[in-house]
Amino acid sequence: MRQSYKLGVLAMALTGAVSVIALAATAAPTNAKLAGSKVDNFMLADQTGMGHQLYYYKDRAAIVIVSSADNDPVSAKAAAALAKAREAYAGKNVEFMMLDSALTSKHDKFIGVPGSADLPILADELQLVGRSLGVTTTGEAFVINPKTWTVAYHGPIDDSFAKKKNKKANLNVALDAVLAGQTAPVTEAAVKGAAVAFPDRARAADFKKINYATEVAPVLADKCVVCHTAGGMGPFSMNSYEVVKGFAPMIREALRTKRMPPYHSDNHGSTWTDDMRPTDAQVKTVINWIEAGSPRGEGVDPLPEAAKPAPKWPLGEPDLVMQIPAFDVPAGGIVDYQDRSKATGLTEGKWLKATAWANATPTVHHALAGWIPNVDPNGRGFSWNTALGGYGPGGAPNLTPDNTGIYLPPGGSFAWQMHYTPVGKPTTDKTEVGYYFYKEEPKYILRQASITDFSLEIPAGKDRHQETAYLEFPHDAEIFGVQPHCHSRCYSTKLRIRYPDGTEKLLLNQPIYDFAWQREYHFDKLLEVPQGSLLIADYVYDNSTSNTFNPDPKKHVTFGEQTSEEMLFTFARFRFKGETTKDRHDEWFQALQGNVLFGALDDNIDGKLVAAEFRNDPRFKSVVQFLPMVDADKDGALSKTEMATAMQMMQKMRTQGAAAASPAAPKEDAAAAEMRKAATGETH
Repeated sequence: MRQSYKLGVLAMALTGAVSVIALAATAAPTNAKLAGSKVDNFMLADQTGMGHQLYYYKDRAAIVIVSSADNDPVSAKAAAALAKAREAYAGKNVEFMMLDSALTSKHDKFIGVPGSADLPILADELQLVGRSLGVTTTGEAFVINPKTWTVAYHGPIDDSFAKKKNKKANLNVALDAVLAGQTAPVTEAAVKGAAVAFPDRARAADFKKINYATEVAPVLADKCVVCHTAGGMGPFSMNSYEVVKGFAPMIREALRTKRMPPYHSDNHGSTWTDDMRPTDAQVKTVINWIEAGSPRGEGVDPLPEAAKPAPKWPLGEPDLVMQIPAFDVPAGGIVDYQDRSKATGLTEGKWLKATAWANATPTVHHALAGWIPNVDPNGRGFSWNTALGGYGPGGAPNLTPDNTGIYLPPGGSFAWQMHYTPVGKPTTDKTEVGYYFYKEEPKYILRQASITDFSLEIPAGKDRHQETAYLEFPHDAEIFGVQPHCHSRCYSTKLRIRYPDGTEKLLLNQPIYDFAWQREYHFDKLLEVPQGSLLIADYVYDNSTSNTFNPDPKKHVTFGEQTSEEMLFTFARFRFKGETTKDRHDEWFQALQGNVLFGALDDNIDGKLVAAEFRNDPRFKSVVQFLPMVDADKDGALSKTEMATAMQMMQKMRTQGAAAASPAAPKEDAAAAEMRKAATGETH
């Protein structure tokens, strides 16, 4: 059972009794009395694209949410007042944010580096949060007590927002009371703001008429039962109305927090072929039905038929099945990455069309598949020189575009890198990998590269630490799929493209990253990448105590393979325009790989590397020392050409040092290995 499922089941067990379901807020009249009402969990993205989950702030002394809308004078005034309040309560552990639920608001696509905005404005695009919270106008202040998850104060920020002046009906007064563990002198007061229309409130009575058999169950069958079936990854089989009704509070919470389905790209950016997400209309239908009491209605239940176990191999029987050598995962502790290999047995070259995975236990955090030219008698070895796909919980088979494949020479070995995470009990993993080959040679070659930052450093206790890396394409390309990868301190990720003319486009936004689920996102149409374009990966990390998955918030974290360390990898699978299986251009790929290191270090994306961007890391000590020597134009920074010269000098020194070193030289660490691969053009 995945950790995110465990939390969901626990949340249902703890809160199910009180979450079935407060409908008073759904049909809230103007100036509703909301003080004391329960506030359910939700997740919304702010104006930078970063997500905010309400219950994440469980350790705060208080949470302040103020309703707002675009182009509204009351909202602008409220933002200024709220900024002053946040300054006044700095250091007192109070969280401040605004909530934009207006139908007229423009929730634009997010461009630029993500992170904590000056004042987060949450985009309530489906109006579900504002509706359930009880918002009726802009400028309404809600003080939420995380100890009880109830509204401690609902009213004006100060007298200038009040319908009826009352010095005690004041945000600061209410906050002082909550911080002191007391009840505010006034808990409810009317606000004069612009009306926020919630059309679904007037339709609340109609929600009881939503038909389970024809409107709700088909959504669940399409988006949920692939995992929630007998033997599936879900913790229960969603195979009947009775089961759905019993888990209704959990389903509602999972949809409101966007925890399920486990497809964590939001709807800003690209269109994906493998999109698991329900549409906005489907989400509202299911939640409205649940909030109406989950009526059964008429019609035959389609779930018993839909929830039949999925086949072992969804793409059909593979051309070749290999079992990764069995591995006994202990109940606890840290397990080193396991590199395994087996001879392919191939007597002729093959073009790979797809890779699929089966029988992986919950201990498999992720796995990578590759091909190596040698056959190790001990079944060891792994390399990304020929990448054949990967697996993560929730991941689908690794596909290729039409008429595009990955070449496997005869002989050699299939190789796998396995990252196991103990799950509390001893487990023997026997993951199988299925390979599908083209019957005839395809026209195009599929390649893989990564945006990487092995120089990342995350300060101890930092709750919103940003890291950025990029990859410059030296030749026109078409990207098939992308996949972000990081570990347990990773909070959110974003991928954007900067074209040669400087314009940018958002490609992928994950408001909340869930390290328990790994998947590749396939573009609906291959993404055109002109020569000189930058593929930019923005990551936000949470190394604070608020992150319940954080192994040690007191640790200064750097790059590493284990979950207790961190990574920044965004993989891209692509093909070069103009390259075919009959006309290879490996030099284009070598040039691309040569750009990995520079894009990892150039934090401000200005095409120059100054000493500070090497972060005084010992791994780059030689480069910093060489900087004055190779800085040909004497501008105090290294260009790409100058950096290449420095790396050549380092490589020469490394070669000379290796020749003089003893056979018992220390093992190369993960970050140093990545630096070497980037410098020498090895593929990922």
